[in-house]
Amino acid sequence: MPPRYVVEPMPAQISAEVVALLEKAETATVGHWRHWGFVDRKVQGLLRRRVAGTAVTVQIPGADSTLLHHALGLLRPGDVLVVDRLGDDRHACWGGGVTVAAKAAGAKAGIVDGACTDVEEVEASDFPLWCRGLAPITTRIYDLGGRMNVPVSIGGVVVMPGDAVLADESGVLILPPGEAEEEARRAIATQERGLATQDRVAKGEKLGAISGASAKVLAGLA
Repeated sequence: MPPRYVVEPMPAQISAEVVALLEKAETATVGHWRHWGFVDRKVQGLLRRRVAGTAVTVQIPGADSTLLHHALGLLRPGDVLVVDRLGDDRHACWGGGVTVAAKAAGAKAGIVDGACTDVEEVEASDFPLWCRGLAPITTRIYDLGGRMNVPVSIGGVVVMPGDAVLADESGVLILPPGEAEEEARRAIATQERGLATQDRVAKGEKLGAISGASAKVLAGLA
């Protein structure tokens, strides 16, 4: 019989330099050119924050949060705990107590593909948390099993332990570690160009003329 629990080694962490670059990038900027790695938009942040860090993955079933509680004791500063609920949308696995434990460990954020609870305590802890909404029915310590630091599915995206996580008010983006720095630098440069364009528009230029959209419309009318 296979073991109820699988706990793989903790993944290598994304460098502090790359994390700092990611936290200057917006998920919506990367969304201008990238079409994969974006978690289902129903997974939304409870606080208006932008954070980046290293994915530590957990899978827990239904009404059980035994492995989640164990995982909290393994978290390191800079980790983002990513919780695959295996389709459960009824039981809130994350509330005030889990929030306090994750923050005490130095975790950057939590990403839950399911329900959470205790939003007032999450806000009071000032801890960034993304989930599919709130629920009053909570998980218990039922010892049903689970897996940690294995590939998981979050909002239609496969998350590998050690992936880079970028999350903000627009949503959650998962990036392979080897692509994170390049995407962050491209986003930062794009944002700088966008600010320059906004300044030109504020001073009287037409956005359609700058973007080329007006030329296309006029050509189509000819």
